Formats: sequence, C-alpha cells, structure tokens
Amino acid sequence: MKVAIMGAGAIGAYVGARLAQAGLDVALIARGQHLDAIRNDGLSVESPLGEVSGLDLTATDDPADIGIVDLVVFTVKLWDTEAAAQAMKPLIGPHTRVVTLQNGIDSVATISKHVAGDQVVGGTIYLFAVIDRPGVIRNSGGVHKMIFGADNGNSVMGQLSDALERAPGIDGVRSDDVSQVIWQKYIRLVPLSAATALTRKSVGDVRSDATTRKFLQSLLEELVSVAKAEGHGFAGDQVADGMAFYDGLPEQFKSSMLEDVERGNRLELPWLSARVCELGELHAIATPANWAAKCGLHLLAAGSRD
Repeated sequence: MKVAIMGAGAIGAYVGARLAQAGLDVALIARGQHLDAIRNDGLSVESPLGEVSGLDLTATDDPADIGIVDLVVFTVKLWDTEAAAQAMKPLIGPHTRVVTLQNGIDSVATISKHVAGDQVVGGTIYLFAVIDRPGVIRNSGGVHKMIFGADNGNSVMGQLSDALERAPGIDGVRSDDVSQVIWQKYIRLVPLSAATALTRKSVGDVRSDATTRKFLQSLLEELVSVAKAEGHGFAGDQVADGMAFYDGLPEQFKSSMLEDVERGNRLELPWLSARVCELGELHAIATPANWAAKCGLHLLAAGSRD
C-alpha cells in the first residue's frame, strides 16, 4: 500500500517511520531544513519504543512529485489545513482515503471541502513527539495510540489496521464512533495546552500548585459543559477523569503548544481555547478560564520566528 504523510513534522514523520517499518511504501511531504535533512541523511526516530536511524524514504515539498496514493495521513498544523487540503489533490484518486490526525474538532469538515467527504476519515493520535533537530524525531515513550474511523470495512482502512498491528512503537484502533473519540481528546488537550503554555511550565508544575491546578480544572469544567451542549455525552465524571489523566502524565511533560511557544512557532490557539469560547458563546455557556487563556496567549499566536 502506498502512503503519503501530508505534513511530516513530529507526529507525521513518526507515524510515517513506523508504517515504513511495517512494510508500507511511505512518502513524506515536509519542508525547510527538516526536509533537507531527511533527503540528505534519512529520517531518524529516538524513542524507548524502538530506534530508527537514517530511514531512506521519498521526501518532497510537492505532492505532485508523489502522485496518487492509497492513503494520506494528514498531520499538518491546524492553520495550514485549508492550504494543505488544496495542495494534496495530486495524491487523491477515487479509492484514496485521507485519515486526519489533527488536533481540534473541525478537521474532517474543513478537509471535506476539498476532498469528497466519503474519502475523509476522522482520527486522532495520542503521542508525545517533537522534532529534536532537522530529520530527527524525539519520542519520550508513554502512550502511542492512533485511533481512526472504521469507514465501513473499506479495504484501505483494513490494510492500515493490519500494518499498525505489525508496526513497532504505535498501536492502531478502529472506532465506530470516531467523532466521540475526537471530542474526548479535545476535552483533555485544550486545558492542558492552555495551562502549560500560559504559565510556561510543565504539567508537573501546573498540577502541583493549588492556584494553577484550579485554573486547569476550570478550563476542563468549561469544556466539558461545552461538549455536552454540542451533544457529546460521556460516561463517568469527565472532570475527575481528566484531572486523573493529567496527574498520570510524566512530571516534565510539556504540551505541543508550550513547545511551540518556546520555539517561537505559530500557535493552534484559534482552534483550541478560542474555539471553546466561540462555542460557549453559541450555547450561552460562560468560559472565563478559556477566555483568559485566549487573551493571555493572543499576542504569541502568530509566532515570533521569521
């Protein structure tokens, strides 16, 4: 099966490396120094789940160089969604499936404006990974699960499931209700991103201080209320479960948004805390903690790098 990783940053390159180890024909769409390093030295992964050194994969910044594939794994940052969805059209044939692993809750709807909706499969991923240096992905271990829609037994998705069973360092799970799964991650991701990025502290620091822990919980409580108003009911106490999830993370864990703040990168703020505020206003639900996060990070959202 031929696979293209649209947006081979930390998450995309990691997934691409693992799928290649499972025997799939993987091509990476990347850019900048990261692309140059992959072309010159191959792709490497540093991880307690299995090392990869100098993996020789096709890498380009132009999807037209690759042509039609069976599967596109869509992992660009949220602000690039529209442009990337338009640019990946040379990858799409009538049988192609696009699995989106982006953060947020709007990915499927946005991509479906450019690719036939029945070819777009919702998904999410729990994985801690960063670009340690160009061409090298660093993964700290821990959870490494990719969840995606069942797509009514589609053969491409079946081949993806089979490949993930063989792949080291990543678990694949097919879901009959992937929208619920995406919202479940959103509920946990947004408060963690906001609290760590705003304080510039790891999750261990945030959860161990009474004031910042309360702020983290307030972010979570607001989002749970918004999720319920959007029609997503969950079993159990989502606030208690969410706080337990944060307590179980490694003490030095940093959200990807905090990593982006520290590196001067653009932030996914409009699709995370700011989106929660939009939905809160739509449903007449007060979201003061998420509003504080939105305002506190607003001047950083465009990034500071050239």
